Amino acid sequence: MASPKYTIPGTAQPFAPVSAADASPIFDATAGVVNGVRTVNQVLAQSQAGAVMDELERDLIGLAPIKMRIRDIAALLVIDKLRTDLGLAAAAPSLHMSFTGNPGTGKTTVALRMAEILHRLGYVRKGHLVAVTRDDLVGQYIGHTAPKTKEVVKKAMGGVLFIDEAYYLYRPENERDYGQEAIEILLQVMENQRDDLVVILAGYKDRMDTFFRSNPGMSSRIAHHLDFPDYPQSDLLRIAERMLQQQNYQFGPGAREAFEQYIGYRIGQEHFANARSVRNALDRARLRQASRLFADRDREYTAEDLTTIAEPDIRASRVFQIAAAHKPE
Repeated sequence: MASPKYTIPGTAQPFAPVSAADASPIFDATAGVVNGVRTVNQVLAQSQAGAVMDELERDLIGLAPIKMRIRDIAALLVIDKLRTDLGLAAAAPSLHMSFTGNPGTGKTTVALRMAEILHRLGYVRKGHLVAVTRDDLVGQYIGHTAPKTKEVVKKAMGGVLFIDEAYYLYRPENERDYGQEAIEILLQVMENQRDDLVVILAGYKDRMDTFFRSNPGMSSRIAHHLDFPDYPQSDLLRIAERMLQQQNYQFGPGAREAFEQYIGYRIGQEHFANARSVRNALDRARLRQASRLFADRDREYTAEDLTTIAEPDIRASRVFQIAAAHKPE
């Protein structure tokens, strides 16, 4: 079965996690050796982990602190490989993580890249990521939660388990809630099988902070906390341009300026989701462009006609109407 493809927020570029057959990890976890490498460049070249990190830097706009933290983690893993090759004792690093931030800030995308890096460096057997929510782990009646959670863990074993909105696992206000059972199973797996599974918990920062305070056992098992910032307006505009380019579209005269204004208005409105909202806005602009062109059924269109998003395609958005309605007199 082919690996599922995902879209990288901010790029619209399809990305499939690398399978065990596609990569060449240099570290044999069972043998404990590293194929005789002695330099960082040798490790990066043999594992191709450096290429993944370069792609992360190139393909994702912004996110400078996140990229730096991923590089730090990768550096730790590479140096540990060199230490192992020289016979220096080194405890297996804890790699469970927490990704916090608003929707559309790239958490799932970075998790996918992290899974690939970990696989290529030999810290997980596969390059796959299993993304789940509470509904995939918690049952609705007695005896249902444990089988569901264990099945998900089984699927994720050898890779990365990404639990989105992880704080919903814990609902202290409901005495009959079974989320705590799922948490207990995850705690055991995170401790006893951390050499074969990396767990990433994700969600809004304030809610994740509350979750960790209520579950100190879970907090103690998370070694890396990464906070994903919202994209500034300038990065969102760059993301939009890249998305259009990868779909063979372009902004026409005045359209780029209109979309920049759109972003400024949209950021201040409800349910804003960073790169996700940009993608949705461009999809709607393409719909309006298609309707505009469709209306002139006898016209012969050029490639430029078919690939250009015009200013009216942007300004027809109700975001401008809402902004105008709330503008002070």
